[in-house]
Amino acid sequence: MKLGIMQPYFFPYLGYFALIKHTDQWVVFDTPQFIRHGWIERNRILKPDDRWQYIKVPLEKHKRETPINEIKIRANENWQEKIIAQLGHYKKKAPYFKQIIRFVKEAVSFDTEYISKLNIHLLRLTCDYLGLKFDYSVFSELDFDFGPVNEPDEWALKISKALDANEYYNPPGGSDFFNKEKYERNNISLKLLQLNLKEYDQRRETFEPGLSIVDVMMFNPINRIRDFLDLYELL
Repeated sequence: MKLGIMQPYFFPYLGYFALIKHTDQWVVFDTPQFIRHGWIERNRILKPDDRWQYIKVPLEKHKRETPINEIKIRANENWQEKIIAQLGHYKKKAPYFKQIIRFVKEAVSFDTEYISKLNIHLLRLTCDYLGLKFDYSVFSELDFDFGPVNEPDEWALKISKALDANEYYNPPGGSDFFNKEKYERNNISLKLLQLNLKEYDQRRETFEPGLSIVDVMMFNPINRIRDFLDLYELL
């Protein structure tokens, strides 16, 4: 069984969904300490003229050690309308603007006070839109008793063992702290999935890579996006 484990990102980039497509089970890792200015509460889209801008969800103040699943969305702030307004300029150039702006409006209207629950909802809806199987569990809801975790790479190792996974998939960016031999000793094959992103037509001179899946959906039909997800190599 192929397992993927990631934190719940906000409308993440294409590589996140490539991991989902090419694994059998997924664990939303929602208990690590929340780190500001990451991908939990924000992502990137195109600016009207050039470069890129953030779309983001405002969060309540919290203690530094607060885990992701306890981070609350700031109440009484109409962030949904701001995001829709920021996406408005796509109307001039994006061929799939109408259906995607409708998709985003419905998606962000989800009623929850927690950013992790919102992001899980967005992941589920995006996978449904793309026709991807999303067989997931939320780590904080699993009844695992691991004992002490001594190294960062042991979280994924212990979860893989608990779920009887024989292959663990991770983005290549996390390769620095993974001990491949440790996984092999536990009969788990560590795979680093590198998506070779193909440029698509953003109707401008300079292509901006690595943007939110929202940008990809604005410019591409579902079958082409699914093809993009297969343009990967295992390191």
